[in-house]
Amino acid sequence: MDYKKRSLAGQAYICDDSLYEEQKKCRKIIQKLNTHDCSDFGGLHRIVEELFGKCDEDTFVNPPFHCDYGKNIEVGKNFFANYNCTMIDVAKITIGDNCMMAPNVAIYTAGHPIYPTTRNTGFEYGKAVSIGDNVWIGGSTVICPGVHIGDNVVIGAGSVVTKDIPEWSIAVGNPCRVLRKITKEDQRILIHDEQIDTEAWNAILEKIDMK
Repeated sequence: MDYKKRSLAGQAYICDDSLYEEQKKCRKIIQKLNTHDCSDFGGLHRIVEELFGKCDEDTFVNPPFHCDYGKNIEVGKNFFANYNCTMIDVAKITIGDNCMMAPNVAIYTAGHPIYPTTRNTGFEYGKAVSIGDNVWIGGSTVICPGVHIGDNVVIGAGSVVTKDIPEWSIAVGNPCRVLRKITKEDQRILIHDEQIDTEAWNAILEKIDMK
């Protein structure tokens, strides 16, 4: 059996010596990222380019950051992950454009069989996770294996996302559930019912017009 192919296909597999070797390479890059001068933004970006399977010129990851392979992570334009992000990428993690992750976000593609004697054989699985464009993930959110999050979604802090979340939604809780749809009425909201002040709103309108 080719366990790497099986893991990426979402089938049962064992983390064998060849996969451990790939993890060793990843850990060396992660060590370099997590001990690098945090004020050297360009240097941090270059290490992330070495680590991820795909990223853009404006991808930014605030260390510390942790993952298993790195090459199974693909992010779009303008991606930002804040401190202490963990991505267990035994299967693909695909993230769209303009996505932001607050501190302590965890994305898990890995899982293990429920029954103990089956689990104790060392077989496990990976199920791909995908996140659309324009998504904001709140702090300490956990995204579980196999989940798809649609475009233009906000996930509230502390959520545990076990099922797919449709586009244009605010979703919160454990397990994470859709609270409501995002509408045009939300465009000028800062937080709760507070509106963005006029000076900032005018600056935002200028930026929108330039795009």
